[in-house]
Amino acid sequence: MILSGSASQSLAAALADELDEPLASVAYRSFPDGELLASAPGFQDDRAVVVASTVSSDAHVELLQLQDAAREWGAEEVVTVLPYMGYARQDRPLAPGKADEGPTPGYPVSARAVARAVSTGTDRVLTVNPHEDAVCDFFDVPAEPVDAAGRLAEPLPSELVDPVFLSPDDGALDIAETVRDAYGTGTTDYFEKTRLSDTEVEMRPSDTDVAGRDVVVTDDIIATGSTMSEAVSLLGERDVGDVYVTCVHPVLASNARTKLARAGVEAVYGTDTVEGAVSAVSVAPTVADAL
Repeated sequence: MILSGSASQSLAAALADELDEPLASVAYRSFPDGELLASAPGFQDDRAVVVASTVSSDAHVELLQLQDAAREWGAEEVVTVLPYMGYARQDRPLAPGKADEGPTPGYPVSARAVARAVSTGTDRVLTVNPHEDAVCDFFDVPAEPVDAAGRLAEPLPSELVDPVFLSPDDGALDIAETVRDAYGTGTTDYFEKTRLSDTEVEMRPSDTDVAGRDVVVTDDIIATGSTMSEAVSLLGERDVGDVYVTCVHPVLASNARTKLARAGVEAVYGTDTVEGAVSAVSVAPTVADAL
């Protein structure tokens, strides 16, 4: 049976269809003091699949509660699916001004702390395209990454002009290659990115000729949109064709969508790991295969 956190209801429903498993009726309640209660009073099954993108602190609490609710009903196996794992990018101590240095006393590895908490109520964890696969090592139960980047090719226009699939840096080139392979044609390249601080990045365009060619800029996550909009603006100076942006996790915080539009993006496509207006494709088939 599939149990959904409040931020992942569409994905949970799609996953239930893919697996041909029942979708539990989950209730979400908020108390006057701010406490939450996520419950599944009608749940009763040997296996519970808890699907919850931890996009907020409240979503983390809901996840833990749903794990506990499944155990309370006597589920023999609890599998936790983290379509988007909050705090995964804090996979090292984030001491101010020391982003590239080693461990710093007094600063937590937040991804590890979260993983340990999630591990207490589950037998297995799947997480979709974490920023680094190594984050799975922080869990105390078997955990594995699920690569859903290939799903990003589906919403793209079918007749892109000599497309170039670009990643914002060489570390995300594998996503560009995965999307290109799924699309079926095109070349790949990346921007050279130099991180000046935790909040400041300098980017230089690649040497690939993009004049008159459609470009698809790919990444695992778009949060503030600053890096991605800067990359698109650089392309605009080189007579590029249409520019599309794709990402697995469309967080799009604050005015990120506006930044991208102002930079000249034709369209933004994301998945339903973070459910919103640009969630053009579901990762349910990929997650179902992993389950």
